[in-house]
Amino acid sequence: MTRTVISTQNAPSLPAPLAQGIRKGPVLQVSGQLPLAPDTGEVVGRTVAEQTTQVLRNVVAVLQAAGSGLEDVVMLRVYLTDPAHLAEMNEAYAAVVGEPFPARTTVYMQLPPGLLVEIDALAVLDG
Repeated sequence: MTRTVISTQNAPSLPAPLAQGIRKGPVLQVSGQLPLAPDTGEVVGRTVAEQTTQVLRNVVAVLQAAGSGLEDVVMLRVYLTDPAHLAEMNEAYAAVVGEPFPARTTVYMQLPPGLLVEIDALAVLDG
């Protein structure tokens, strides 16, 4: 099976040695997305809800570049900087992702200043 790099200008380019997404066979891994505007690279939002919404927009953009969507996602991993943000993140997350929800892991970690959330996705595509 060929490994295919997925990239789109509808999600930010990240200043790191990584692809926005990689597809091999039916498996698509979307790299951790940050709350950055695709056109400027600037942080979008000051609250965890605003940042979660932007992060998920970026995840969806990479999924769409691969011919996929949230309906193909089997796992989302959420990285938060503060456990106190969980309820607010959950509300924004639910509004964008919708039911049936994929499996999910939430981890608390340090992100660069001003960033409150990062999310990566694992999708399985037909064909």
